Amino acid sequence: MSEKDLRINEQIRVREVRLIREGGDQPIVQSIMPTAEALSLAREAGMDLVEVAPQAVPPVVKILDYGKFKFENEKRVRDSKRKQKLLKLKEIRMQPKIDDHDLDFKSKHVSEFLGEGNKVKVTIRFRGRELAHTELGLDVLKEVLAKIEGEYVMDKPPAMEGRFMSMVLSPKAKKQGSGVSQGTAP
Repeated sequence: MSEKDLRINEQIRVREVRLIREGGDQPIVQSIMPTAEALSLAREAGMDLVEVAPQAVPPVVKILDYGKFKFENEKRVRDSKRKQKLLKLKEIRMQPKIDDHDLDFKSKHVSEFLGEGNKVKVTIRFRGRELAHTELGLDVLKEVLAKIEGEYVMDKPPAMEGRFMSMVLSPKAKKQGSGVSQGTAP
């Protein structure tokens, strides 16, 4: 429910509403009453009548300071966005006839991307007659997995997509609570 969906004061155009009143140490009180009466109670309190559950029958309203309510909602949304970690998808491209040194180099990059917490799409591109020998591409992908053993969780196993064979790896979840507490040195 976003603030744009909320109706306040005169925007509430239903005959009856369920008014929820919360008072400091008093229990929550609910009562069904005409909208005009709820609106007059809100005005007496010097606050706004805000529709918090428009889908209910009758709609649920609260008497509260709309400016403060809006600020608290925005703050909650900002905090939840801050806590989210954006996962990026990095892509490493190779060919089935890749040299050992190049394979080591690319595998090291895959390992670094996984270490940073990113997902990695490893892609083998087939050109011309290489398409007749897709098993060579599969062998290359298996070699990459062998080189980065234990650092990944396979989201999508190797599969052909046109002229490309690809797989998607994501980092292993870090265990919570394990580790030595920092700050105290012996």
